[in-house]
Amino acid sequence: MRQTTIAKPIEATGVGLHTGVPVNMRLRPAPANTGYIFVRTDLDNFEIPASVEYVGHCSYATTLVRRGVVLSTCEHLLSALRGADVDNCFIDLDNIEIPILDGSSENFYELIAEARIAEQDAPRRYLKVREKVEIEQGDRRMSIEPAENFSIECVIDFKHPFINRQSFTFTADNGSYGREIASARTFGFTEEIEMLRKANLALGGSLDNAIVLTPDGMLNETPLRFDDEFVRHKILDIIGDVALVGLPVLGKITAEKSGHAVHAALMSKLLKTESAWEILE
Repeated sequence: MRQTTIAKPIEATGVGLHTGVPVNMRLRPAPANTGYIFVRTDLDNFEIPASVEYVGHCSYATTLVRRGVVLSTCEHLLSALRGADVDNCFIDLDNIEIPILDGSSENFYELIAEARIAEQDAPRRYLKVREKVEIEQGDRRMSIEPAENFSIECVIDFKHPFINRQSFTFTADNGSYGREIASARTFGFTEEIEMLRKANLALGGSLDNAIVLTPDGMLNETPLRFDDEFVRHKILDIIGDVALVGLPVLGKITAEKSGHAVHAALMSKLLKTESAWEILE
């Protein structure tokens, strides 16, 4: 297996989910061993590597901060890049937040497919899990343990007739991300919207980029894309947050009621536990 990048640049425009700001984004090919690097073109091309090291805060999205420069809501794009097996990419942005597009990773994934994947003259490196590492925050639990491939077993539980308790197991193999995960949209609850807006969040949210749930139904007129779209979106988020390790991972993740803060805490704990992993070529 060799490292990959995209074969040609691709562009997307949209608004940030939480900031509501317009943003232009351009993905560019990057040399081997680059990983994913965000480039703030509005700030003299300031670079923020997609790394656990730069995770700033993770309330309703994963935000990276380097030397005071912020890059918000990066998880859906990173999920698409990892799901499409792209190892190296420059991501140019002229604002503070990645565009939300339709609230899933499907548009990003399709853009990457349109650009095509280019193999590079360098062996792919993997982070292989050697020991189980786990984290618990109240009733939120998450662990990663040794496995020959990358898989996620996820359970969510919301007191809502459309969700209740949902579970899904995802195994990364040929095209499974595009079929099973990429199109699952982000979701929220009407009772949270006022609180989010007061906190200057979800300012760009709409029925075009999120599933909005009322106490007993949903505001969207378009149907769910999967009966269990909610747990699939949680897996989409996990894949994006795990991409911040910087390499494709070989290991099995088990998550129950997890969230961005738990994902980041587990990846940080994994990397700090040096006996728990090794890098393979």
